[in-house]
Amino acid sequence: MSLILGIESSCDETAVALVTDDRRILASRVAGQEAAHSPFGGVVPEIAARAHVEILPGLIEATLAEAGVALSEVDAVAATAGPGLIGGVMVGLVTAKGLALAAGKPLVAINHLEGHALSPMLTAPDLAFPYLLLLVSGGHCQLLFVEGLGRYRRLATTIDDAAGEAFDKTAKLLGLGFPGGPAVERAAATGDAKAVPLPRPLLGSPEPHFSFAGLKSAVLRARESGHYRAEDIAASFQQAVVDCLVDRTARALSAVPEATALVVAGGVAANTAVRGALTGLAQRHGLPFVAPPLWLCTDNAAMIAWAGALRFEAGLVDGLEAPARARWPLDPDAERVRGAGVKA
Repeated sequence: MSLILGIESSCDETAVALVTDDRRILASRVAGQEAAHSPFGGVVPEIAARAHVEILPGLIEATLAEAGVALSEVDAVAATAGPGLIGGVMVGLVTAKGLALAAGKPLVAINHLEGHALSPMLTAPDLAFPYLLLLVSGGHCQLLFVEGLGRYRRLATTIDDAAGEAFDKTAKLLGLGFPGGPAVERAAATGDAKAVPLPRPLLGSPEPHFSFAGLKSAVLRARESGHYRAEDIAASFQQAVVDCLVDRTARALSAVPEATALVVAGGVAANTAVRGALTGLAQRHGLPFVAPPLWLCTDNAAMIAWAGALRFEAGLVDGLEAPARARWPLDPDAERVRGAGVKA
């Protein structure tokens, strides 16, 4: 049995976890920074990086103490090496390098997106490769065919905003608070999803990708019109996002008939409406639907430790020269799409 210490610091959550290669989570801690970023309506990279510096040492000590494990007992140290806010990524990765060097343990540099991509396997032991993954978060919106560890074929990406980014910006436009995703979902619960006529960008298009910038702009116009309640705009926006996600995912499913399951991961995967719609889509295609528990959808270190355990068992460890990366695509050979630029 391998025991992996995982560290995550790519955005505004500082997280540490201890996970075994037989899927046991011995300890998992996440320290959020909502109070620090709320006055600005979004994540401020410099504030996030300083918070990681302050929080991470104590969080590592507390996680090890909770599990009753000494650093010398772990088999490897895994940390997010990108993509993400580069200051935060550097804090976690440098800390992991120091721990690995001090304890004489291997370092495993983890792609944050791979952590999300593999996270459903942590709680769904029957999930098998290959599967279709909708990776939908604050910074990313992609459809990936997950063929195996380290083997990811990108079928679609966003040509502008990610879905989670659109949720955050909509929350800010409507004055719903931060973080935006949960705030929009709460407001939508008391709104009418048919009240506001909003666009569904690329719905039915032969182009495989996503687009949410036009939807965000339509939300702004709806708010400025003064004709609609914020709750109705939120509900109508959420339904538009769901419709786009289902349409694009259905198109991708037709391209990979060998997929064993439809899987969703990332922060937006915690949205109840998104989960419900994707569950129905999977049923219509005769596939199991797999989603991590809600706490495993948002950024956490358990998924980083789990990805680290799989890579460690496969002999895929890294040297202390492993770089921190602001951008790190899972499929570097994927064709660049119009408008996506570095987000591809």
